[in-house]
Amino acid sequence: MGQGKMRFWASAAAAVAMVVVAPGPAFGATGGDLAAVDRFVAEFADEAGYRGVAVAITKGDQVVHVAGYGHDSAGAAITAATPMPVASVSKSFTALAVLQLVEAGKVALDRPVRDYVPDFHLADPRGAGITVRQLLNQTSGITDGTLREKSLPQPDSLAGAVTRAHQATLAAEPGTEHHYTNTNYHLAARLVEVVAHEPFANYLRTHVFGPAGMRATTTIDRTPRDLPATVAKGYVYAYGLSIPAAEPDRFVAGSDGVITTAADMARWLVVQGNGGRTADGTRLVSPQAITAMHTAADPRWTYAMGWDTSPNGQVRHSGIWFTYTAGELLLPSGYGIAVLTNSGYSLGNDGTALLEDGIATLLAGGTPSTGAPTRLVIDLVLGALTLVGAALGVRAIVRGRRWAERLGTRPAWRLALRLAPRLLPLAVLVPLPYLLGSVVGGGRDVTYGEIVYYSVALFVWVLVTTVVNLGVIAARVIALVRVRRASTQVSTG
Repeated sequence: MGQGKMRFWASAAAAVAMVVVAPGPAFGATGGDLAAVDRFVAEFADEAGYRGVAVAITKGDQVVHVAGYGHDSAGAAITAATPMPVASVSKSFTALAVLQLVEAGKVALDRPVRDYVPDFHLADPRGAGITVRQLLNQTSGITDGTLREKSLPQPDSLAGAVTRAHQATLAAEPGTEHHYTNTNYHLAARLVEVVAHEPFANYLRTHVFGPAGMRATTTIDRTPRDLPATVAKGYVYAYGLSIPAAEPDRFVAGSDGVITTAADMARWLVVQGNGGRTADGTRLVSPQAITAMHTAADPRWTYAMGWDTSPNGQVRHSGIWFTYTAGELLLPSGYGIAVLTNSGYSLGNDGTALLEDGIATLLAGGTPSTGAPTRLVIDLVLGALTLVGAALGVRAIVRGRRWAERLGTRPAWRLALRLAPRLLPLAVLVPLPYLLGSVVGGGRDVTYGEIVYYSVALFVWVLVTTVVNLGVIAARVIALVRVRRASTQVSTG
């Protein structure tokens, strides 16, 4: 066991000792034990380069296990009481808030959003027909392509998010296609505060977090501006190093702004697995509302309301920031799993799903494969490509005159064709945010700054390759001009 694992285990033991776990079902009946969970999490985190992890496991109305492992960027041990962002897991909270208003008779899922938020209108006239259900199902027709929610100036409030949406067009008729975008949940959160006549954060505190017993949970509007002082910087990853970093400036209210703890996430999982009730019987919503949130409304897509479904009966939602990731998973067996980490979304790390799935395998009595993210291998390969490309580029620059002397007599168009491939890295760098958003992000909006968070190694490789190749072009053109000028002087001398 390496020093990283030893430190991880020491902090895990301290974390478990600090947490009071409510009596739960006999975990051993699943064929596993809590020590196996701790071993798996520690080994996974060590291989994946996660500095801090917190885990909650429930079954029905019982808390089975809550614990923290590792440390935050300030050096403090992660415990079940450490506040951490859960990113887009927040959407499940927003969905429940809307369903509460539905059950109170204040909102109807199939009525237009504009009936509740009079200021809601889009540049596309079809937007007037978008319903509340379509926002929650992510089938409004709004996409990151029709409203680039990360690239555009960030609003300061949910009312501002509605105003920003005035410029949105639609990629499809409302209700006909599924397109995941944070904007839908910004609008859903604004609906909550308009209908409830109180700020969204207040509504969640009074009607969701408070009744659920989630006393350490809050929600924010914008990162990193509104993050509580108790939330340490998360990490970005580069070449095997975890580097503390502040989250990029983004508007997150309603979509990915919840800050919570593993202990509070256990209470949330209980509500989800106990038909909308807390362990002490406090009802947040009805069992029918829970079922509706966990059930896709159309077989053409798997997304329900703040939760994603799967054919095997699992229901989950991932949460991705560039400095934190999280996830929640509900199993048909009645178990609930929540994972929070302070390691951000990056090339080779799509979030916490592998960790959740491994814990689920243990709960079913199986033996999980670590299957940790391969981002170290990816970064080392990209680093090697960067060094090799830079070395070859410098060599070509140094030999610029030799190239010009050898090929200088050829027609200009042939020389241009030989140099043209050197522009390919530039042709990749310029549209890189669009390419990554389309190929990796499923059409999501990405900025240049966020690419650096996503993969320092990838960005450095493309940037260095671009600069070096432009340098080669410049060196060869300059050398060619000089060689031809010298040749002209000789011939006329």
